[in-house]
Amino acid sequence: MPRAYLSASGLTAGEIADRFSMSKPAVSQHLSILETAGLIRREKQGQFVHYSLIENNLVNTLNGFVQEVCPVSRPIKKESQARVRAKELP
Repeated sequence: MPRAYLSASGLTAGEIADRFSMSKPAVSQHLSILETAGLIRREKQGQFVHYSLIENNLVNTLNGFVQEVCPVSRPIKKESQARVRAKELP
């Protein structure tokens, strides 16, 4: 499910972990697996590491389609899009 949270913009590991009832090290391990699989990338920005989807990936493209119809992923994707819109406001 972390990929659904990354559908519209990148997040830090802490921001992702806050949405799950898992420890931050467990979330970081899952993110590492997704990165190794070529599904997400990480970028160090100051003291934080931001994770984002790799757009040109067939699995991510198919997952994006599924998120449009999945009753669980759809609200998560909307939350991600709303977060992006809120950042764009002056």
